Amino acid sequence: MVENNSDEDEGSARWVLACELRRLRETSGKSLAQLAEDTNYDRTYLHRLETGERLSKLPVMEALDAVYGTGRLLVRLWGLARLDGFADRYKLFMKYEAKATIMHKYMLGIPGLLQTEDYARLVLSSAPSPMCPDELEESVALRIGRQDLLRTSPPPSLRVILDESAFMRPPADAGIWSDQLSHLVSASELLNITVQVLPFAAGSHDLIGGSLSLLWTADGTAVAYLEGNKSGDLIEDPAEIGQLRLSYDHLRDMALTPPDSVTFIKQLLEDSRP
Repeated sequence: MVENNSDEDEGSARWVLACELRRLRETSGKSLAQLAEDTNYDRTYLHRLETGERLSKLPVMEALDAVYGTGRLLVRLWGLARLDGFADRYKLFMKYEAKATIMHKYMLGIPGLLQTEDYARLVLSSAPSPMCPDELEESVALRIGRQDLLRTSPPPSLRVILDESAFMRPPADAGIWSDQLSHLVSASELLNITVQVLPFAAGSHDLIGGSLSLLWTADGTAVAYLEGNKSGDLIEDPAEIGQLRLSYDHLRDMALTPPDSVTFIKQLLEDSRP
């Protein structure tokens, strides 16, 4: 049985792969330590494959197929699981986010975790395919409900770097924009939330054109989510996450300091008032 998957995951290709990995190891009589020795992969990492927490990469499945003598069975299951991952990548990202103890984000727009209800409603209602009023209110409730993550005990540490472009398209309703800016200032005063602004004057960087979220959970698991225009990619490979963290750290060095960022937002708030 896969330990960390919910009932809604049961039957997915990722779930089937995890179950098969567990079954093959138990049938072979191998312990995780023995399997780690046979494949040269860490036993904790292999355990996460068996619980469905990680999806791995092709060479891992090839190594496991070789150990178990299963031809390319695991490679084929892994291919199907990847397709599942593309379809549900943001849903899976939100599951990681719900367990995260540290969140680092670089955003081209104001993230849902820091949006007011009115601003969230405005953003969601601007989608090309308009929602009916009930659907819209349900989407707003879901987005605002995610902010409960920031009120857990202890709360996660959240650092958000906002590109200056996030402030360049204010809504026509000055009141909604003023409330949103005030909310950002208030959020930045909380001990677990840091807000920085990356000004246009900082120049070019390697995350231009997309947003990035880096998450860490209490057990040390790290994931990244790269989001472009109507697309997203969940990244679980430690080497890739390490490179993205370096990119993020570079942006943090280029951004205004937290106090200067708050001053920047307060000035926009002052300018937005009649």
